[in-house]
Amino acid sequence: MTRYPRDFRGHGPDAPDAGWPGGAKIAISLVLNYEEGGENNLLHGDAQSEAFLSDIAGAAPWPGQRHWNMESIYDYGARAGFWRLHRLFTARGLPVTVYGVTSALARNPEQLAAMQAAGWEIASHGLKWVDHRDMAEDEERAQIADSFRLHEELTGAPPQGWYTGRCSMNTVRLTAESRKLAWISDTYDDDLPYWLALGDHDQLVIPYTLEANDMRFATAPGYITGEQFFQYLKDTFDVLYAEGEAGRAKMFSIGLHNRLIGRPGKFAGLQRFLDYAQTHDGVWFPRRIDIARHWAATHPHRRFERPSQMSRARFTACFGSIFEHSPWIADRAHALELGPAHDCAAGVHSALTRMFRSATPAEKLGVLRAHPDLAGKLAAAKRLTPDSAAEQASAALDALTDAERAAFERLNTDYVAKHGFPFIIAVRDHSKDSILAAFHARIANDTATEFTTACAQVERIAALRLKDILP
Repeated sequence: MTRYPRDFRGHGPDAPDAGWPGGAKIAISLVLNYEEGGENNLLHGDAQSEAFLSDIAGAAPWPGQRHWNMESIYDYGARAGFWRLHRLFTARGLPVTVYGVTSALARNPEQLAAMQAAGWEIASHGLKWVDHRDMAEDEERAQIADSFRLHEELTGAPPQGWYTGRCSMNTVRLTAESRKLAWISDTYDDDLPYWLALGDHDQLVIPYTLEANDMRFATAPGYITGEQFFQYLKDTFDVLYAEGEAGRAKMFSIGLHNRLIGRPGKFAGLQRFLDYAQTHDGVWFPRRIDIARHWAATHPHRRFERPSQMSRARFTACFGSIFEHSPWIADRAHALELGPAHDCAAGVHSALTRMFRSATPAEKLGVLRAHPDLAGKLAAAKRLTPDSAAEQASAALDALTDAERAAFERLNTDYVAKHGFPFIIAVRDHSKDSILAAFHARIANDTATEFTTACAQVERIAALRLKDILP
């Protein structure tokens, strides 16, 4: 059994309205990454200097050496950039979530005290600001535990949120498995929070951003001026605000770094955006813990049996009747590369129809012949499957006059005699009159055309049946 882990569906085509407090049209999460003092450095026991997210063009690690220029740029973030941002946010009364590298917080007690005095949320940004890509799972798990311990020593309470950033393929799972976090943010895959089910644990994920993020000042292509940063934030705000006005309120994360946006020329773009956003009604500036609490109360996780996680027997039992009396289709579909994107009506339909379409002509003919005549003898004897009975009743085919029943019987007989299989139509798409009209029109087709048409109608019937039982 092959299972594909990535989730391309998410909330699906009908994502919920966030329902932000007070009817807010948009939630803007201001995130300040505090990494100064936690980056790669020989002083911190690392093998090389830092090379990530600075104003040094083409920076590379210096193995076995300290990098004075790089260190001084990080130092600027702590010494000047942080205080400029602190004044901005506190003067405006804007709450902030800090992604705090715990070893950096330990080396910056004055800034930490200022965060706490301002009522900012201090989430964990991991023990050190280093790349976890090649880190062994046991080592990463140990660092997560150390970060929890040190964070509580420094702040007086464990973190309620987590963002590693330079993560491994194990990071999201390991942080969620701690069962200590109200939210984690090491994803960039949605405009809304969502729930991640790991065993019996439901973990809330609040996706983050790498594009509405001042890190683009240190990457190519990226922002060059504060005005470019402002314009990108404004455009994002305008689109999301309009969606909120249309009843599809979303979340807008903005990623900031002391050593980047804290520089005056870049800082001007952030100021300009806040001026713009604060002129609008219905704008909520929450901490991420506020988002988490709202989502847990308003959109609690509702588990359902996921098709991609079913055993072969269970999958066949659930979906073996979707194609009339043809469980072999579901049996074959279970062996496909299924994943979270198949845990919905459209996903299971895709898997089942693939097996139907790849079947031999004889097998397809068997599926067509498994369908009952419309308003035929099986219906009269009440021997239809529950699905077929409900479908025929939806078009009032269970309440025909004697003349109508005779007409259907005559058409059924003529159609089968000509084509070799029953007349098939997705009756839920039709009325009794439109079914009769289609019957009269299609009986004149050649058998090859009718075979193709009937197969398409079988697929449509399957889609409608699946929508009754899956999201």
